[in-house]
Amino acid sequence: MSAALAASPVILILGDSLSAAYGIAPETGWVALLESRLRSQGYPHRVVNASISGETTSGGRRRLPALLMDHQPALVVVELGANDGLRGFDLAEIRDNLHGMLRAIDQTGAQALVVRMEVPPNYGPEYAEGFSAVYDALGRLKPSLTQSPVLAPFFLADVILDPELMQADGLHPTSRAQPRLLDSLWPVLEPLLASHMAERP
Repeated sequence: MSAALAASPVILILGDSLSAAYGIAPETGWVALLESRLRSQGYPHRVVNASISGETTSGGRRRLPALLMDHQPALVVVELGANDGLRGFDLAEIRDNLHGMLRAIDQTGAQALVVRMEVPPNYGPEYAEGFSAVYDALGRLKPSLTQSPVLAPFFLADVILDPELMQADGLHPTSRAQPRLLDSLWPVLEPLLASHMAERP
């Protein structure tokens, strides 16, 4: 690795198939598009995509410490929880895993950005509301953290009901939908990048 590359601040993406470009060419996924946008707008950040299809919050929590140590990111985007919700996992377990990841990120001095997930209404209103509340509560973790985690909106909201933007399984967006995913995250992500640049010596 060159000295310039090693000095570039890292954005670590810890996600599932939605960030791992499932079913599409990797270069068309939103993470690859993010890399291109960073370059075009002059940001020096380097993106490390540690997303794995099928990943859960427990799997992400297990993998995170080594990823933090190896890459020393300035920003960690946590895009996890969809697989937990689709499998009906216990809400307390999902909450504890997310909290554990946020504490680990905070201890390194990195900023955390959590992408909100939602579950289909057929899981019942009680579970769906409880699942949503897990993410709502993340913003209230400030007393136990140095930096408050930032919560991004559910980035499938504008595409999930459009059959032309979703793959045949109805769960994964097509390559055409990927720019919309990035556009949904960018208004939340870009201020964090700008703030980080302002803090650099």
